[in-house]
Amino acid sequence: MERIIVCLKPVPDPKQWDEVSMDPETQTLIREGIASVINPLDKHAIEAALSIQGVLGGEVVLLSMAPPSAASTLREGLAMGADRAVLLSDRMFAGSDTLATAHVLAAGCRWLGDNDLIICGNMSIDGSTAQVGSQLAELLDLPNIMHVIDLDLGEDGSMVVTRKIEHGFARLRGALPLVISVRKELNKPRYTSFTGILAAESKEIKVLSNEDLKISPEVIGIDGSPTKMAGIELRRFERAREKLDGSVDEIVESLAGRIYQYGII
Repeated sequence: MERIIVCLKPVPDPKQWDEVSMDPETQTLIREGIASVINPLDKHAIEAALSIQGVLGGEVVLLSMAPPSAASTLREGLAMGADRAVLLSDRMFAGSDTLATAHVLAAGCRWLGDNDLIICGNMSIDGSTAQVGSQLAELLDLPNIMHVIDLDLGEDGSMVVTRKIEHGFARLRGALPLVISVRKELNKPRYTSFTGILAAESKEIKVLSNEDLKISPEVIGIDGSPTKMAGIELRRFERAREKLDGSVDEIVESLAGRIYQYGII
């Protein structure tokens, strides 16, 4: 195994989702001022890559299309054990839909050279489209397996993969190079150690712009995105609160009445 690429997406921290807003003109998320974390399923992708590396060797490279501020999020992936990271960052990439994003990631994969295995999280928690892995595989002309929940190494160097389907499971064998997208059932991501955090500080994060990648502007960014948002509505919900006063017996009686009134039991 020469190289395993893990596609990593920084996503808004779920703890701050109530602070996320939308740009009314571009219909895209406004991420400024919102802390980012590694997309949860991408941690499972990193764990899968590190487990394979432990058996077959090679290097694990994180690949991400994100603003420069995402470097700190990539450091977390490096602290888990990845060898280096490549950050694809350019204003021309802003507003990219899944297909435009796949074009950028594909260019990053080509820039890296020969890659034996590309691992993605099955979907991101902010978009939940589950499209990028398949689109990336198509652009690179590679086989693609999604919804991966188990992974074994064949004696002939192939990947034996179990994927979840609607009413069961399917077991497939794929020859490398290969693109797979993994679900959380695949593994349990390792905890980041203190030594891993220290080691990550000295690991390389290579930043590439479109001057390096030379992607046609027609297929990236908002203008290169065939998916157009018709409209977005943000809804805020307030929970009703009611304080019950009185003695313990009065409160219990009042609470029992409300449980019956609202049909809770």
